[in-house]
Amino acid sequence: MEIKLVKVDMPGDSNVILGTAHFIKTVEDIFEAMVNSVPMIKFGLAFCESSGECLVRVDGTDEELKKAAAENMFKLGCGHSFIIFLRGAYPINVLNALKRVPEVCTIYAATANPLEVVVAESEQGSGILGVIDGLKPKGIEDEEGVKWRRDMLRKFGYKK
Repeated sequence: MEIKLVKVDMPGDSNVILGTAHFIKTVEDIFEAMVNSVPMIKFGLAFCESSGECLVRVDGTDEELKKAAAENMFKLGCGHSFIIFLRGAYPINVLNALKRVPEVCTIYAATANPLEVVVAESEQGSGILGVIDGLKPKGIEDEEGVKWRRDMLRKFGYKK
């Protein structure tokens, strides 16, 4: 078995969601969850089929994001995993809907940060061991940091 690190190449001004699911029906069900959560959402979705033809299945509402999802999923190459790049919404707007999709097993990351995926590869195939989401902490927030965090949440409309 080989363990490798795969960098996700994110399109500018996008967020990414990475997870695993268990059936080819995933593509259509995730598509429906996305468009029913946020009207006019821009996203690209790719799913790694792990039996039969073993293709990367692709869908979405934005050609650039679909292409990025397909290329990243092909590079990642982990069976039954999916990746979604989105714009015009944040992961927080769609995560609960994604978690309710019957085929979704795990969500590994939902972020706008740089993302690396820790992958195990055997003779049979590849699987996701975990993710490295963003950068290491540089310290512990003080009162000024608490104020900044609270103000930012209110600026984005998540708190009053």
